[in-house]
Amino acid sequence: MLSLLTVGLAPNIWICLLGRVVGGLLNGNGGVIQTMVGEIVTDPAHEPRAYAIMPFVWSIGTILGPSIGGYFAEPASNFPNQFPADGIFGRFPYLLPNLICSGLMLLSIVCGWLFIGETHHARQSSSNEVSSHAPQVPTQATSNMSAADLTHESYGTFNAIEEQPGDEAWDLKPDGTSRSSSISGAKQKVFSKRVVMLVVALGIFTYHSMTYDHLLPIFLQDERVPVEGQHMMDTDCRAGSLSGGLGLDIHAVGVILSIQGLIALFVQAVVFPIMASWLGVWKSFMVVTTGHPIAYAIVPFLSLLAPRLVYPALFACLTVRNILSIVAYPVLLILIKEASPGPSSLGKINGFAASTGAACRTLASPIAGYLYGVGIQIDFTPIAWWASALVAVIGAIQVFFIHRRMTGPQHEVHAAEPIAHFLPGRRESEVSRRSSVVHIRIAHDEQDERTSLLPARSGNV
Repeated sequence: MLSLLTVGLAPNIWICLLGRVVGGLLNGNGGVIQTMVGEIVTDPAHEPRAYAIMPFVWSIGTILGPSIGGYFAEPASNFPNQFPADGIFGRFPYLLPNLICSGLMLLSIVCGWLFIGETHHARQSSSNEVSSHAPQVPTQATSNMSAADLTHESYGTFNAIEEQPGDEAWDLKPDGTSRSSSISGAKQKVFSKRVVMLVVALGIFTYHSMTYDHLLPIFLQDERVPVEGQHMMDTDCRAGSLSGGLGLDIHAVGVILSIQGLIALFVQAVVFPIMASWLGVWKSFMVVTTGHPIAYAIVPFLSLLAPRLVYPALFACLTVRNILSIVAYPVLLILIKEASPGPSSLGKINGFAASTGAACRTLASPIAGYLYGVGIQIDFTPIAWWASALVAVIGAIQVFFIHRRMTGPQHEVHAAEPIAHFLPGRRESEVSRRSSVVHIRIAHDEQDERTSLLPARSGNV
């Protein structure tokens, strides 16, 4: 609330930035909420469904937020009868939407105080036992995507993602007890080359996705510059040039961003499970990563279109971008989790991924803004978009150096039953849960590291 009110009452850009800094310092609820969900849900089988609520609610927020901001900004100009120009809302044109959001936040505080009890077992007055999880910094790509914690069964999506068992190897003594780590082998490395490469891929994706979210509203509101020798008042030649943006007002931008939220919700609920179920996690990752440069390269050309074509083309661009980014984020988290040596290392890997993402988000906005300013000075604003496309190209090249893991647990995304029947090549035998294969190696002499490999036996886990 303090951050919102500071932004709404800011007399200049520096106070507005201070408000955003305060908001960033106080914005730790993502990790707290995920921890509370982990403490409330005592049955592990219910965790995926519980965590699926968060990205759904987040998507609703990405729809309502731009609508409130766009519709209620500058009320003295848009609603002069209700808000006089010499009043407080005339002096502070962005106060009203921030007041509305502050009211919604106050309502959430009251609801939390009245209806949500303490979830940590050490601070509960009752004797009910609930599981306790150490708070983790959630991993997040951009502000349009819900944060996710790799230590939980959460991948920033609200679709069913099932872990399929893989081959395992058990090193045992003749009496059936496990061998010591010094004999059975060295401890697996947490930050293996595959884990590091996938986290780097996540960082690259986070960077260029954040630049898109930063550049889009600027490009939409930037003045539409006519082609040299033409005038924007000429109805027959109103197409712009690559020297500016689309020249839309703040209300139109708010509506566009809200529609983008609806597109994102549809992609997350329908397109993602279909694509990931049909192609699989790895192929989906390869397709969307190699396709990402297209999403950035095409946006500047919107300014060349006639006004009647701008909106259809813009929503087509937003659809392409949302399909690529919304599919990329969860499959990246899935692949990072598959690459981890085991559940005990997920906390470290999650911290590494969260720190990498935070660093990339921090760098993305100022660099993109600076490049757009340079583009305005040289009358060539695509430089910012194409710089992001270049970063996406680097990410597309990098994925070919990541080796796919063929052993160990694998993840499958299942589409809803009515949709799954129409997916090509999806037979019942392919979606049925397969059995894990356990290889048991018996050491006859602890002083001798030679082992005999018994015939593999299979069983369901």
